[in-house]
Amino acid sequence: MIVVRRPELSWVEQLYLPGFWEGLKITWRHFVAHLTGKTRITLQYPEERPAIPPGYRGAPVLVKDEEGREKCVSCQLCEFICPPRAIRIEPGEIPEDSPYAKVEKAPKEFWIDMTRCIFCGYCEEVCPEEAIFLLPQNYSLNGRSREELLHDKGKLYQMGGILPRPIRKWANK
Repeated sequence: MIVVRRPELSWVEQLYLPGFWEGLKITWRHFVAHLTGKTRITLQYPEERPAIPPGYRGAPVLVKDEEGREKCVSCQLCEFICPPRAIRIEPGEIPEDSPYAKVEKAPKEFWIDMTRCIFCGYCEEVCPEEAIFLLPQNYSLNGRSREELLHDKGKLYQMGGILPRPIRKWANK
């Protein structure tokens, strides 16, 4: 057992006046700097955006290829790897009249619950088709209810848009 002894305080330190004056001096310095406009504490948010740190991953979104097709083939790897279970996929088939009907599958429904997402990036890493990405510029996720933060397939594609890739897997088929 280790005994740690407290230092003995002098009678001036026991009055706590030096600590009080030191705190008051720091407060006064910040107050004067604020009055002179040397420090800015608040951003005017919609017009002024904060600087995004370089390691920020962003929100997961779905992307389409340059021809406007869904890249997701509903393999459900992102759903299985997601630690908080924020992703849910209901697999579906591509319509029979599509030229890609026998080639791949597409998700019937795709949801990401942004209240549960921890922005870990596992879904992006595990996706074999590069269909899900984390957009670092999308950091303003808000809503008035939990239902607004449950992003469905349409909203995820709207946020993600089109991501052209050099590999065109089915171009020659």
